[in-house]
Amino acid sequence: MSRLDEESRRRLGQVSVATLATCLFQYGLRNCVMQDVRPLNPNVTRVVGEAYTLRFIPSREDLDSMANYSRPDFLHRRAIEECPAGSVLVIDSGRRAEAGSAGDIMVTRLKARGVAGVVTDGGFRDTPDIRQLDYPAFHQAPAARSTPICLSPVDVQQPIGCGGVAVYPGDIIVGDADGIIVIPAHLASEVAEKAIGMTRYETFATEQVVKGRSILGLYPATAESREEYILWEQHGERG
Repeated sequence: MSRLDEESRRRLGQVSVATLATCLFQYGLRNCVMQDVRPLNPNVTRVVGEAYTLRFIPSREDLDSMANYSRPDFLHRRAIEECPAGSVLVIDSGRRAEAGSAGDIMVTRLKARGVAGVVTDGGFRDTPDIRQLDYPAFHQAPAARSTPICLSPVDVQQPIGCGGVAVYPGDIIVGDADGIIVIPAHLASEVAEKAIGMTRYETFATEQVVKGRSILGLYPATAESREEYILWEQHGERG
């Protein structure tokens, strides 16, 4: 059963990764934004969903071959077929982009199954074709070679590291043009509500700055500027 309620999903889809990073910092969480993981298509960037994890280790010549890769029970294929609709497939490739974490056919299958998006700290193959799918896919860099040349799948639905961030199955993944952030599942609802409030305040602050106001005493918020913000909201000035 999903731990991400629809209202929290909707709210998280309206706030930026940058705002969420600031929000999580207020909870003492500093290392939650993946490094060197970016949207393959900058025009298709928003994604929200629970993490379904896959972990690769470096391949070994006597174990990893195209013959094994084609088996229906092969973990890589299982992950593609078992990742639930609405979730995000998060792939730990050990930050290796020498071979693909997935290619266009696998990503197309994820889209067809209703999976919300796919994230890897390695690379994707067939990136021109994935770019045309109108689908949230985040990676480090293009990786043309076949997966078993460098990578061997060893775990699904276990804790992983991706882009230098710990990801536990069921953690909430949010992505936009700035990249990917990981929100602990038990904080998702609270963070979503808090981040919406932060976003609204930032809209107010931006409006004030556009009018020529200094950021001093405005951003970050002070007790006085928050009182102004409350009046601004009450008077319907946000638009």
